[in-house]
Amino acid sequence: MKKLRNITPLENLSLVDKVENRLKEYFRENNLKIGDSIPKELEFAEALGVSRTVIREALLRLRTIGVIESKKRKGMVLTQPDIIQNFEKAIEYNLLGEQTLTDIFELRLILEMGMADLLFARMTKEDIEDLDTIVAEQEKEEVNTSIFSLEHEIAFHGKLYEMSNNTTLQRFQDLLLPVFSYVHDNMSPEAKNFKYSKGTFVTHRDLLNILKTGTPERFREAMRNHLEPHLEKVLHMAK
Repeated sequence: MKKLRNITPLENLSLVDKVENRLKEYFRENNLKIGDSIPKELEFAEALGVSRTVIREALLRLRTIGVIESKKRKGMVLTQPDIIQNFEKAIEYNLLGEQTLTDIFELRLILEMGMADLLFARMTKEDIEDLDTIVAEQEKEEVNTSIFSLEHEIAFHGKLYEMSNNTTLQRFQDLLLPVFSYVHDNMSPEAKNFKYSKGTFVTHRDLLNILKTGTPERFREAMRNHLEPHLEKVLHMAK
């Protein structure tokens, strides 16, 4: 049995979290990359001086978060973790508390103000036509209001994430669905009378027109205005 290098035996044989950390150190110190094979359970157990049961539990943790997986003829290999998957599981089981929902919503505000360059670089004629349809449907039902239905909010902003042509952003938008509901359900009655810093509210139609003829800089500023009541609320809550 070959002896593994750059890995030190543990003093405490019962702490799986220490084994997990030592395994991560081994991966880094040996400069292992995605697709590289890793030693077998028995090799790790002998190098660290622990039982295979402890090694197996530590490896199971890494497998659960997508760091390793088993391959035919290769054994265990390092894989690229799915950075959105754990969020998806938490949402699926309704395991997000109010503070986490607020944090994710703040992230949404940042993303939507920051995706302007992607939208202008990647949007297509078909995308604009889709947005036109979404906005027209909204305008039939909601006139002279800055408070849109949950359905129309999701349709318009969801289309923007789709237009980014960024897979992670698109999947993140799916995570935002319960956040949209949370924010919509907790909308303050005073929101309809919000005093915008620019004096007027930027509608979905305004944002669409900027996508048609404007610039990323104008879109960023307009999106900030569009989201200003939400931004002011979260900043006020942070004080």
